[in-house]
Amino acid sequence: MNIRKNFDISAYLVVGPENTKGRPVATIIKDAVEAGFTCVQIRSKVASAYELIQLTRQASNVIAQAGKSDEVALLVDDRLDVILAARKEGIKVDGIHIGQSDIPVNVCREYLGEDSIVGLSARTHELFEYIRTMDVSQIDYFGAGPLHETLTKPDCGIDLDGKVVTRSFADISKLSKLSPIPIVVGGGVKLVDIPQLAQTGVGGFFIVSAVSDAYNPKSAAAELVNAWRLYKLDLNGK
Repeated sequence: MNIRKNFDISAYLVVGPENTKGRPVATIIKDAVEAGFTCVQIRSKVASAYELIQLTRQASNVIAQAGKSDEVALLVDDRLDVILAARKEGIKVDGIHIGQSDIPVNVCREYLGEDSIVGLSARTHELFEYIRTMDVSQIDYFGAGPLHETLTKPDCGIDLDGKVVTRSFADISKLSKLSPIPIVVGGGVKLVDIPQLAQTGVGGFFIVSAVSDAYNPKSAAAELVNAWRLYKLDLNGK
């Protein structure tokens, strides 16, 4: 099955060892996947390549054990080398998430192939223009935000003058209308934000601390998933 044709970014977990309060990354992923999360991204700025490969292996195994390898996409942030090495070792990795200043999209696509997912975050100050002008033929979704300032990634949303620019729900609605591909929104997203976010037309939300820092990650994940589904159903009149 080509997951690229069917992937779901509605409930998207971003996680690494620095985000779990010392708990195993695999445990957080297991809780989120069992609660209904549809996409997992391994992201760490402190882990070595070897550690990232092992985290990716653990994540892939957790998703497989849940019987969701064809439903839950597994991505790695930035590290094309880690994905290629993991795949060489037989680990199922579905794609990569990159920033505008990271490895070029066409290089990722060349090395990962047409069946892989490539997601991209544009710089905050260029986001609207980027979405208007970018050739999206090689990209599967845009990451946008932050909705709020976040300690998980303090540099998220920094503009040219060094100030953090957050995105209003009106901004997000505009982005959603402009974008030819799905948008997933994150950056400090909490349960209370889900009703308004669901109304903007985006494809989903991405979460770090709202799940990985939670006292009960599985319960927190389930609340987020259920809220998103509920408000989407209400909007669709079903």
